[in-house]
Amino acid sequence: MGFWELILIAVVGTIVLGPDRLPAAMRKVVQFKRQLSQMTQSFSAEVNEQLRVHELHENLKKAEQQGLDSLSPELQKSVDELTKAAESVNQPLNVEHQKDKSDDNRKD
Repeated sequence: MGFWELILIAVVGTIVLGPDRLPAAMRKVVQFKRQLSQMTQSFSAEVNEQLRVHELHENLKKAEQQGLDSLSPELQKSVDELTKAAESVNQPLNVEHQKDKSDDNRKD
């Protein structure tokens, strides 16, 4: 929005809401705009992540069809990335599982 558009909105807002309620209304509009922006960014990040996962999944299918032996560098990178992701998922679970076991042993 341009400068004159903001001035026009401020004048109309002052006339419609009055000078007492205008600051509160402006705060609510700004807060709503921030929430909308955050939701949009979150949605965009989620869509990008899902597209990335889908691409990795497709590359893994191709790699399995090729027998995981003579893979192109792109497919090998995808397989390596999936392997690292699987390892990172298992690590926190193992730590939590060990923590639970140690807590159980203390109770006994």
